[in-house]
Amino acid sequence: MRAASGLSRTGTQGRPKPAERIRQTPISELGIVGAAVGAALTGLRPIVELMYVDFSGLAMDQLVNQAAQNRFMFGGQARVPMVMRTQGGSGRGNAAQHSKSLEAWFAHVAGLKVVMPATPADAKGLLTASIRDDDPVIFLEHKLLYRTKGEVPTGEHVVPLGSADVKRAGKDLTIVSWSREVLFALDAAKQLGSEGIEAEVVDLRTLVPLDKDAVLSSVRKTHRLLVVHEAIKRAGFGAEIASLVAEEAFDDLDAPPRRLAGLETPIPYAQHLEKTVVPQVDDIVRVAKELVA
Repeated sequence: MRAASGLSRTGTQGRPKPAERIRQTPISELGIVGAAVGAALTGLRPIVELMYVDFSGLAMDQLVNQAAQNRFMFGGQARVPMVMRTQGGSGRGNAAQHSKSLEAWFAHVAGLKVVMPATPADAKGLLTASIRDDDPVIFLEHKLLYRTKGEVPTGEHVVPLGSADVKRAGKDLTIVSWSREVLFALDAAKQLGSEGIEAEVVDLRTLVPLDKDAVLSSVRKTHRLLVVHEAIKRAGFGAEIASLVAEEAFDDLDAPPRRLAGLETPIPYAQHLEKTVVPQVDDIVRVAKELVA
């Protein structure tokens, strides 16, 4: 667990030495994030790393009451340009205290931005944009995505926050997802395509800010919506997408929006049980067929 003083102070000439840029810290999430908030307020752009998103609860006062609120409370005179990187999600047998998907927590807090990349190229481009942003950004990485490979642009590569990406075009239904479930959705779309159902896969990439236009444009083309995410269904971010479409594109729908999400249970340790509580490729295929039928 470590915090890194990511960039030099505004206006400082030259590049800090590595020893000045990376700081190993005691295992205290409250202290790590609190130090990052203070560093950001003094002009640095710190990147703070927590080993698991499950431990972010220990630093929620610093995130929710300090990082997210300072710019508003000081009338824009104070900025907190920090990034909190952490990993979440299941699939590695890390059990209940190390496998949560808590993006809905952060998305509910005014002042925080929430980023969840699904591909290596997006991870690079979104992290660059997050570091350069003047607001605090929660950068959530799925632990199993560290194994994935893909082409990554060399040199300057920035993916703007609030820009969704259509990972696969289709005409019969829209599948909206983020993080690891995007890869599952793409596998499901390929299988559906072999059966004559063309699914469009929209990767949100950032939950806050949300690219509403991309979601609405896709639904208005396909007339059906399936939202897929690993977090528990109850009060999950998928409800936000479903309600957005119901409010702004109701007349374009040929069927009610559907949500496919995690079960209301802690993540089990046993691998065969772990897979049953979060959506898998076969689950997406099944629900998509029900929606189209």
